[in-house]
Amino acid sequence: MGFKQGIKSILFSVLSVNACYLSAQGPEEAAREVEKALHLTPSIENGKKVYMICTVCHRPEGWASPDGMYPQIAGQQASVLIKQLADIRARNRDNPTMLPFTSPRLLGGAQEIADVAAYISQLPMSSNTTVGPGYELELGERLYKEECAECHGKEGEGDKKDHIPLIQGQNYKYLIRQFDWIRSGKRRNADSKMVKQIQRFSPREEFAVLDYVSRIKPPEQKVAKPGWLNPDFPNYARMPMPSMPAMPPMPAMPQMPSMPQMVR
Repeated sequence: MGFKQGIKSILFSVLSVNACYLSAQGPEEAAREVEKALHLTPSIENGKKVYMICTVCHRPEGWASPDGMYPQIAGQQASVLIKQLADIRARNRDNPTMLPFTSPRLLGGAQEIADVAAYISQLPMSSNTTVGPGYELELGERLYKEECAECHGKEGEGDKKDHIPLIQGQNYKYLIRQFDWIRSGKRRNADSKMVKQIQRFSPREEFAVLDYVSRIKPPEQKVAKPGWLNPDFPNYARMPMPSMPAMPPMPAMPQMPSMPQMVR
């Protein structure tokens, strides 16, 4: 079967996925599957095969889309990927787009989750991601160091043991959307400590800290070389990514009219 036929077959399976695979299972089932996957020995080679279903949206490189619709998953902590896949499958995290792709019929079981997570985690990252407008980076840096670095790491490297994601190299718009979903409770598998913590952020503080985070780049050894394309998918037809317009300049604050002088 050719690559295009394989993708068509995958999409057909997604559309016809049996309802029994989409039944809600809950956080307990997700936790059991995460624990099982974490203790398996992953196969990078099999992970490459499993990842074919992911290329439909994430493309072979696993890089972020400029509009922030898709995150950069390349280079992410394997434990984080395992947890998110298990949570989406068990409906402990709402993601209607990904839900069919995580069904056992398409993704497989805990072994396949471990395999594809290991494959994605070793993909080189892109440093060509969008950033915020850069107006209050000093405030953003201070907030990050005071509020975020304890969990996400000094350089946004995350924590493998506690399934805390690496947040280097993410697009500004994606960061904003996830921040808002975590705060509102829409991302139901978010850490409860973080939910409570960010609810007190003002809009100014939110945009400042996420602007700063969008500028945290992955270390050089994790970044793909210029022009790199994933050689594991040589026949993948890559459509050009839409480019994002530059951030508009901050409008000048209107001047308040001077008060008229009193006539004596």
